[in-house]
Amino acid sequence: MSLNLIDLIKGQLGPALVSQAASQFGESESGISKAIGGLLPAVVGGLANNSDNPGVLDAITNASSSGILGNLLGGSSNNSMITTLLSSLFGDKLSGLVNTIASFAGISNNSSSSLLNLVTGATVGSIGKYAADNNLDKSGISGLLNDQKGIISSLLPAGLSLASLNFGDWAKGYKFDNDNDTIKTPTSEEPKVEVTRSTTSTGTFPERNNDSGGSIWKWLLPLLLLIAAGYFLWKQCDKKNTSTTATTADSTTVIHDSATAVTPADTSVTATTSTATKTDEDIDLNGTKLKGYVGGMEDQMINFLKSGAYKNAANDDALKTQWFDFDHVNFKLGSANALEAGSEGQLENLVAILKAYPDAKIKIGGYTDKTGDEAKNVKLSTDRANFIKGWLDKKGVGAQVLGAEGYGSQYAKVDAKASDAERASDRKMSVRFAK
Repeated sequence: MSLNLIDLIKGQLGPALVSQAASQFGESESGISKAIGGLLPAVVGGLANNSDNPGVLDAITNASSSGILGNLLGGSSNNSMITTLLSSLFGDKLSGLVNTIASFAGISNNSSSSLLNLVTGATVGSIGKYAADNNLDKSGISGLLNDQKGIISSLLPAGLSLASLNFGDWAKGYKFDNDNDTIKTPTSEEPKVEVTRSTTSTGTFPERNNDSGGSIWKWLLPLLLLIAAGYFLWKQCDKKNTSTTATTADSTTVIHDSATAVTPADTSVTATTSTATKTDEDIDLNGTKLKGYVGGMEDQMINFLKSGAYKNAANDDALKTQWFDFDHVNFKLGSANALEAGSEGQLENLVAILKAYPDAKIKIGGYTDKTGDEAKNVKLSTDRANFIKGWLDKKGVGAQVLGAEGYGSQYAKVDAKASDAERASDRKMSVRFAK
């Protein structure tokens, strides 16, 4: 029996990596897992379809010694070898693959693109390691990839097909039609409709006379279509209602940022920031385009400044109720001075906003949930807030940062006995304007 490479690669894409990727990309774990489920067979299929390509074989051979498996999240995003390989595998269909997986899994296009790099790194790394461990030369690797053509045909998840990926003739030999939702186009020029009738032991049921009411399908088919449309709308709403979680400020777990409203750390009044729908979009900063989310931190801050709310605020007390959560600023486990990959992008956006509004001043706040030792929670959240302040200072906007403070679990609302996902809303790094 042929080796199933997908089973081999899945060992590198377990729950721990899914959780870390969700934290880093600011997505739900279910969305990350769903995206990986669609990307993995597509990548393996692409490699199998190019099993005799010298560039593909070189990439797999060299991957065994590159150390890519030891740092999938950090080492895949800007890896030139992976970028070149993906271009070779998918060509002009690459963006279509990214967009389709993003829509299928309910994640942003940026997250989908980053996951494609990650999955590709895990794939070539795993195959390269297997080849090295089993003394396979390039001919052996080519044969191993060819063997997958009879295995991967049933591995795309339900609801996703190569037809939906718009690959055209990319994989005629793979028979990716397991999801049963791909429309089968008849080969003849004029489609033929075959009509059958149910029978019983006493003979066939009589046909309904068209003059006396027509076929049952005249009312049953529209009803079925309405039911299907209702189910589709329900699933879309269910995706949008899936809440994301926040960056942890304790020493044991990292959860990605929450997009929900926060309680300000220096007042008892609850902030009223809106929930962000994470849709990739260029955020306009006075003519400059920032990569962000509609309703995300940058979008909210810019709108706040443009509205005149900051300029017209009489004093600092008038600003204490409006905090903005970082969407993508995450620290490594237990660390107060090491950011996860991808975090600096949003900090750079904050720098751009401050430079565009040089009169604006801000304050950084750090928060934790109610678990753990409170003294340690306060220290960790304070150290992280100060780290961000120092980072901004190095970028030339330190004079606009009036303070940084960690409040531990002082303003946490969720009980310590609640689930980790429920407590996530209490763990975050935030910023507010100040005077």
